[in-house]
Order: sequence, then structure tokens, then C-alpha cells
Amino acid sequence: MKWIALESVAQLEEIKQLPGYSIIFKHSTRCSISMMAKRRFELDWENLPEEMPLYFLDLLRFRDISNKIAEDFHVYHESPQLLLIKNGECILDQSHGAISVEEALVMVTA
Repeated sequence: MKWIALESVAQLEEIKQLPGYSIIFKHSTRCSISMMAKRRFELDWENLPEEMPLYFLDLLRFRDISNKIAEDFHVYHESPQLLLIKNGECILDQSHGAISVEEALVMVTA
């Protein structure tokens, strides 16, 4: 699996139009907690469906996109943060130590 860089609001609009599931991972490149959460997520991400797009947002570079995510998906801005999107709606919002491939899988297979 590999990350798709999320670098524009236009991409965010595309994500909202995708059928099925997508993941957005918001990451602060200066935060050790965020690095740890990202690393732990990547250790297990091979368990996710291979066709599921995984978007990576460097929120220090793209804070405007992070703000738009909070507004569009009605979530509180956090970092690190994982959002599971299904058919344009956020169905799972995890942050910090709660970020888990396992819980995302439960939602995808339910």
C-alpha cells in the first residue's frame, strides 16, 4: 500500500465523490506522537482492502485543507487524525493513540 498525497481542496472534493471507502490521515511532521501513530498504522495497513485509497495530509503545509476537512466532515481538528470516509461521509474519526487499522476494518466489514 502507499499514500496518496492530499495537497488540494479539489482532491478533497474528489474524495467526497468516490464510491466506497477512503482513508484520510492527517499528520504533523513535527510531532513525535503523530509520527508514532503513523508508523503504527503503516505496520498494519496491509490488512486493509487493497483498493482502498489512503490519503496523507501534511497539515503543517496544508492547514487550509485540514480546516476544510473539519468543516466538510463535521469533525474537530486533531493531529494525528484518521478519518474513514464512506460515500462522501465520515463514518469514523480517530486521533492520537486511538488510531487503529483494526477499528477501521470493523467499520469496513460491518
